[in-house]
Amino acid sequence: MKDWSYDTAKDHGVAPVERFRSTKREAGLISTLTHMATMSAMVGFFRTFHRMRVVDRGRFPLKPPFVVCANHSSHFDAIILAAAMPPQARAVAYAVAAGDVFFTTATSSVLSSLLVNALPLWRKKVTTHALEELRERLQEGHTGLILFPEGARSRDGGPLKFKPGIGMIIAGTSVPVVPCHIEGAFESMPPGAKIPRPYKITVRVGEPLTFETAERSRAGWESVSMGIRASIAAMSPKPWPAAAVEDQKVNGG
Repeated sequence: MKDWSYDTAKDHGVAPVERFRSTKREAGLISTLTHMATMSAMVGFFRTFHRMRVVDRGRFPLKPPFVVCANHSSHFDAIILAAAMPPQARAVAYAVAAGDVFFTTATSSVLSSLLVNALPLWRKKVTTHALEELRERLQEGHTGLILFPEGARSRDGGPLKFKPGIGMIIAGTSVPVVPCHIEGAFESMPPGAKIPRPYKITVRVGEPLTFETAERSRAGWESVSMGIRASIAAMSPKPWPAAAVEDQKVNGG
């Protein structure tokens, strides 16, 4: 039996608003209960309004650490993935969200953190330090992450180029990466839409991948990114191009 020990929260002493904007944020009682209530409502919403179906849901890990990755074409995507996950996994999963979209004000920062359990990643100034903090969270074994390797939403529903940042986070670790394909999110809530449309959503869950032997180098990071892309593309009912287009430079993410 291990001796009991007390570890200070990583975000201890951080100012309240800055805490919500920090990748070191840890869930407290209020944020956990708020997130659980929000997601319970969203699960019901997606099942009724969007007739959401999850294929091979049993492939999601039940305990951290893990990373869930998917294609990205709607602001709904992170919530869809969280709703598709088993409650045990959802409770410890943080959605990595665009800081320049969801954390621009104090109000949006608080709402994104409490309702979606989001962590910010500032796309215009993504640093190695920020990605290393996410890597450390995973290696500590208490966290799951939901993230989108494309780094931005597709403007036409098709795939964008997968960036190497995901490789920087998990290359050389035993953390499982669960590739998922989301179908119908673009039609339900495309960029620019204010009201969701009742389009059917399907989430296909792939076999977990590990990248323990991937080198911590540019080539290794790229190989991780392309491996995840290939797994997601294989689940798509529509063929993906061999080489995805570069990010489409449109404001709003």
